[in-house]
Amino acid sequence: MEESQPIKITEQPSHFGHLEQMSVMEILQHINEEDAVVAGAVGQVIPQISVLVEAIVPRMRRGGRLFYVGAGTSGRLGILDASELPPTFGVPETWVVGIIAGGDRALRHAVERAEDVSEQGWRDLQAYHPTTDDTVLGIAASGTTPYVVGAVSMAREHGLLTGGITNNLNTPLAKAAHYAIETVVGPEFVTGSTRMKSGTAQKMILNMISTALMIRLGRIRGNRMVNMQLSNAKLIDRGTRMLQESLGLGYDEARRLLLEAGSVENALKQQKK
Repeated sequence: MEESQPIKITEQPSHFGHLEQMSVMEILQHINEEDAVVAGAVGQVIPQISVLVEAIVPRMRRGGRLFYVGAGTSGRLGILDASELPPTFGVPETWVVGIIAGGDRALRHAVERAEDVSEQGWRDLQAYHPTTDDTVLGIAASGTTPYVVGAVSMAREHGLLTGGITNNLNTPLAKAAHYAIETVVGPEFVTGSTRMKSGTAQKMILNMISTALMIRLGRIRGNRMVNMQLSNAKLIDRGTRMLQESLGLGYDEARRLLLEAGSVENALKQQKK
């Protein structure tokens, strides 16, 4: 007897019909109604997110890295989150790395069948020489993407910590990973278009994971981005005002100190010496 396949909630028909007959206002209101359920669904999986973060922290303290692996929208969201961490928290680009099926070209263009090769995800990881202190977090709305499931399965087999973010229940990705985060947001407004609610849920979860990690790894002081890269005038001004508030300096003196030190954190440490 064949094993019954789990129902893909992400592929179920939209709650709304005849979208082409709606006014623009109706379309936007209904999308907003659907989006409103996402935060609640993410809230339901906070315990699972928490245990994953707690497991990653000691590995990263030992020099381990976090790899996001995905295809299509999921892969792009992983790369987006990873790419924002160095400027926000002043960490090396190697700490958190996003990998997408089809490589960098897939960021802007669909790469035909790139996600269908189950061995390719692990092959792509080999360029980074993974170790047992690393973590591989697979992201796939369906939970069935061969590229992602294969990467997570092989990573676990080789002793890496693994997690999976999916928007269906009882999927191959969830079964392959040590920690499964199954965020069920229901059918999409446009049937099967997981760039919508599913993608929003994934973005929220990635924000939570990476931000919690950076806080636990000491990259935040109070609630301030004291390690942010001073890459533009806005961020230099922000850092200057942080130092003004913390040290009671005038604007020009605070700005000079900031630029000499290279970051708010370094400036504060220098003032304590």
